[in-house]
Amino acid sequence: MCVFREAVGHDAPGGIIRVLTSETGAEWESAATVVEAGFDLRDPKLSVMPDGRLMLLMGGSVYDDCGEYLTRAPRVSFSEDGFKWTVPRRVLSEDHWLWRATWHDGRAYSLSKLGEGEEPRRGFLYSSADGIEWEWIVEFKLPGVSETTLGFQTDGEMVALVRPGYVGRSRPPYREWSFSEMPDRIGGPNFILLPDGSLWGSGRLFTDEGPRTVLARMTTSTYEPVLTLPSGGDTSYAGMVWHDDLLWMSYYSSHEGGTNVYLARVRV
Repeated sequence: MCVFREAVGHDAPGGIIRVLTSETGAEWESAATVVEAGFDLRDPKLSVMPDGRLMLLMGGSVYDDCGEYLTRAPRVSFSEDGFKWTVPRRVLSEDHWLWRATWHDGRAYSLSKLGEGEEPRRGFLYSSADGIEWEWIVEFKLPGVSETTLGFQTDGEMVALVRPGYVGRSRPPYREWSFSEMPDRIGGPNFILLPDGSLWGSGRLFTDEGPRTVLARMTTSTYEPVLTLPSGGDTSYAGMVWHDDLLWMSYYSSHEGGTNVYLARVRV
């Protein structure tokens, strides 16, 4: 399954969420759309809950009649089969933005980026047993903290890949963190732990040729880009799945004119 936002533009109101499905990864068809009247739904992320249901985490923004941004709050929707989804439900308070949920030992973990524009952003780590009620854990006190993907080592250590350029690590109960600053600035960070124990990250890297979506070799303190995918312009925000001994990556890019969604299968 693959999920992304559809709208007339990146900053335009009225976005909806499209869910695609495929048996092989070669031929795709629409499985569902998730819509909420009066809200711009964006940055959708899929995760599998402990009971087997799918959880769709997304942002819900509000614009005035002139198209000017007013406020936002996270939204969550659930499905048993990927085709029928519950009505989007707001979680947390206004101005929060839960980025990506990662499940571990029966609980979801996600970092919310709070604040934007000229006000300093803040990052708050939350946990939830059901995706609806979220409990605060700790604040990430990092300059410019923004989009964050969380993951877990086999020993329970949590790893965080943070925009604009940090890798963090923490052990239970995940209140004490150590961070390493990366030499590169990235957007749309994501990473995956492979069966051999290696970490691989992705994100938008600004190169001499412009923005590109990259695959990077990671540790709990480093991020080393090693592969540039066909990409350019407004790009990145990859989903990452390990399947049939290949790394599957879905991402968007605008290097071929319009904005398209791409699927890459990488032999690591």
